[in-house]
Amino acid sequence: MAEDTKPGPSRRQFLTSAAALGAGAMAGGASAATPDPLITEVQEWASGLGDGVDASPYGVPIEFEGDVIRRNVEWLTADTISSINFTPIHALDGTITPQGCAFERHHSGAIALKKEDYRLMINGLVDKPLVFSYEDLERFPRQNHTYFLECAANTGMEWAGAQLNGAQFTHGMIHNMEYSGVTLRTLLEEAGLDAAGDLKDKWVYVEGADASSNGRSIPMEKALDDCLIAFKANGEALRMEHGYPVRLVVPGWEGNMWVKWIRRIEVMDGPVESREETSKYTDVLEDGTARKWTWVMDAKSIVTSPSPQSPIKHGHGPLVITGLAWSGHGKITRVDVSKDGGKTWETARLGKEGEDKALTRFYLDTEWNGEEMFLQSRAIDETGYVQPTKTQLREVRGLNSIYHNNCIQTWWVKADGEAENVEVS
Repeated sequence: MAEDTKPGPSRRQFLTSAAALGAGAMAGGASAATPDPLITEVQEWASGLGDGVDASPYGVPIEFEGDVIRRNVEWLTADTISSINFTPIHALDGTITPQGCAFERHHSGAIALKKEDYRLMINGLVDKPLVFSYEDLERFPRQNHTYFLECAANTGMEWAGAQLNGAQFTHGMIHNMEYSGVTLRTLLEEAGLDAAGDLKDKWVYVEGADASSNGRSIPMEKALDDCLIAFKANGEALRMEHGYPVRLVVPGWEGNMWVKWIRRIEVMDGPVESREETSKYTDVLEDGTARKWTWVMDAKSIVTSPSPQSPIKHGHGPLVITGLAWSGHGKITRVDVSKDGGKTWETARLGKEGEDKALTRFYLDTEWNGEEMFLQSRAIDETGYVQPTKTQLREVRGLNSIYHNNCIQTWWVKADGEAENVEVS
């Protein structure tokens, strides 16, 4: 149950006060007695004609939002060819990530592959090996689903303590898009699976067309469940950096398995044990052993505002605390927010009902009068799983891990509204 839920001033009361005092007064500026030239004077933008409809055939963000961009951390990798950048989650709202600022992860750089040159092969233990062109894929019945994609290394730097100062950098290896495509099951059934015999112990090996030949093994059960061969995202063609023209979608599972520029799917008796599932993308424990096949991204959340890149600037009074929650096990059913480092919790309001394996936006409408806060959020999914503290994770995993850090994050909000990444575990 929610704690510390004493009712504060309503938004209606706040807006009434704002109207009486004048918007400037609420921000510490001029009161209603001092005319605001932005209201009383004709402005430049209202004094002439604006751009015509063909000024930008493909629309781009307005210059005033030029800071809402992906960002790289130069010292994380030796070269951007095999690297990652981060979604500006601190500056977004809602749940859908625009493709233009959705994070990238490449192992040998993003490739330019034309639709006309695209081919997808299905081979191995199938009745008839097949090769599909892009146009072939478009002829199959398609589906639309919204899913989050999270890199297994998201928040990985935070295992040893507070490291990166910003939600974009601690949790920005994630995006959430509506994918359109053909189910992997449809294509496997088109090739025929009788030759594979009993499917319960069968696997598929998926491989990309880029120079890294990134390949992952996926159990047949998952392949036949909800995987998509996607060729659209958010209604338009995939971007080059997201696998244009075709990528694999593996809902709820770590992003490395979402193979981009997918070129081959082989039905096999067992996993391949490739580089990306042995030397990488395994969870190293305290005793030096490594857990593998930890594909599912467990329930996780983050307060995106206030946060280090999104401080409180409007002064005292009503404050909207907001963030994102997600789970690879299904829907988010509840998110709690703490202002005191986990001593007490309040239940946040969900922007809309949680969707299966997709981001959920949460809000806590509260009052802030300059007091220090240690902001945290914790997600609960439909299985009943509760997002753990870092101490709870360390008891199981130790400090040697890189991947699958889904611990509760803390922002220290100071009296001046600025915020800092700190560890309260």
